[in-house]
Amino acid sequence: AEISPDLRVRFSTSHPKDITDEVLYTIAKYDNICNYIHLPVQSGNSRILALMNRTYTREWYMNRIDAIRRIIPGCAISADIIAGFCTETEEEHQDTLSIMDYARYNFAYTFSYSERPGTLAARKYTDDVPEAVKARRLAEIFKKQQEDSLACLEDFVGKTVKVLIEGYSKKSDKEYRGRNDENAMVVFPVSDLVKPGDYANVYVERCTSATLLGKIV
Repeated sequence: AEISPDLRVRFSTSHPKDITDEVLYTIAKYDNICNYIHLPVQSGNSRILALMNRTYTREWYMNRIDAIRRIIPGCAISADIIAGFCTETEEEHQDTLSIMDYARYNFAYTFSYSERPGTLAARKYTDDVPEAVKARRLAEIFKKQQEDSLACLEDFVGKTVKVLIEGYSKKSDKEYRGRNDENAMVVFPVSDLVKPGDYANVYVERCTSATLLGKIV
């Protein structure tokens, strides 16, 4: 971040314990480190987390959310969430929904549990949650995340964001796509003033639950 101030740096984590206060203060210190953290949660229930061998509790994870909000206000947070892990009860599923309310994730990667041969879970636990129940719980998680994602993106409407252009949009070669500092996808009309790899200031006019739409200013 110090060597190349124009280089956008994004911190990637595979485990919440990587997000120490020291890391958060470092992210907050440098303008070119993205205000975006992927903080996998998997489940919002401590018993299920223990079965998953995640080595943290619901309360510990919520403390990390609090630290991010305190040290990097406005930081975007994403997560991985699994529905229907072995022995998960309806109450434990509700714990996952409630931790989503607490964290207000910008987006999340959501899955229903499926047994993988050779894993600790496959060796120790029975995949006993019916597929129909998994599907219903996953749908509830997905619906909540869609609502939260839309609300987070609506906060950008009417504002100008700095976008690193990645290339043409998937739908049209007349539009560029890129990401802002919070890792949100931004789509806007192609301009002769910029090209892929450049930064552009984009005024956000509207959004979907997954994309910001605007124009270069």
